[in-house]
Amino acid sequence: MDRTPSKTLAALWMAGWLTLMLIIAIAGREAAREINLFQLMEMRSILGFLMLYPLIHAAGGFGMMKTKRLPLYVARNLIHYGAQLGWFLALTLIPIGQVVAIEFTMPIWTAILAASFLGERMTVWKITAIVLGIVGVVVIVRPATSEVNPGQLIALAAAVGFGIAVAMVKSLTRTQQPLAILFWMLVIQSAVGLLPALYVWEWPPVHLWGWVVIIAFCGTFSHYCMARAMLHADATVVIPMDFLRVPLSAAAGWLIYSERLDMLTVLGAALILTGNLLNLKPNPSTKASARS
Repeated sequence: MDRTPSKTLAALWMAGWLTLMLIIAIAGREAAREINLFQLMEMRSILGFLMLYPLIHAAGGFGMMKTKRLPLYVARNLIHYGAQLGWFLALTLIPIGQVVAIEFTMPIWTAILAASFLGERMTVWKITAIVLGIVGVVVIVRPATSEVNPGQLIALAAAVGFGIAVAMVKSLTRTQQPLAILFWMLVIQSAVGLLPALYVWEWPPVHLWGWVVIIAFCGTFSHYCMARAMLHADATVVIPMDFLRVPLSAAAGWLIYSERLDMLTVLGAALILTGNLLNLKPNPSTKASARS
């Protein structure tokens, strides 16, 4: 398995993640307006599994998906499933750009967990990113104004869940193939969501199937891109590469849904992104060791 440290390779895989996540935000909003979220998540997982099968077959079949880390897979995917539900719900409650801006607090939680449990070094730049991210969220949500939208809190809870899930993925990439990580995500989340989906099931109208297929494709292979990126760089370096999704998502919301972001949301997003960009600065000790 190629684990060569390379920010360039990590950035290329993250470009795939970025593109697919922009598409899924739009498709998710359209589908979630007419399909129950439990049903949407189940259809996404099952269709995603069918799309993934050719890669599984090419890799040697299901025998290659065996793992000794099933408990971590289960924990990771329970958390990720809940975070995804929250993210899709938030898309229907607040502007897309605001959902994505709040989602970008994910590096905060990833950095804290990666430093605490994975042994990644907490540098001054990572600490600065955490502080700026927290301040940015406060500016966006504005709790002191008593105008907090439930969608904002749901988006924040989803970001925390994604951060935890990403730290777990980083741990898994140390011993597991990206394809196996994706396989177990789809299997476990399909099992978790089956009963809730059957309870609310209504056959979707024909016009929604296109959105569902897009969500399944983007939701499946975006995670493959993420897992591949983490083979080449630390989680706290990979995730901030996603920063372009904030302005691009805001632009998509403006062009497609005529959504406008207020200046405080823009300021909060700018603080979060500034912290993420500072987080990309190389570690002085790493540079020193490279010179020696």
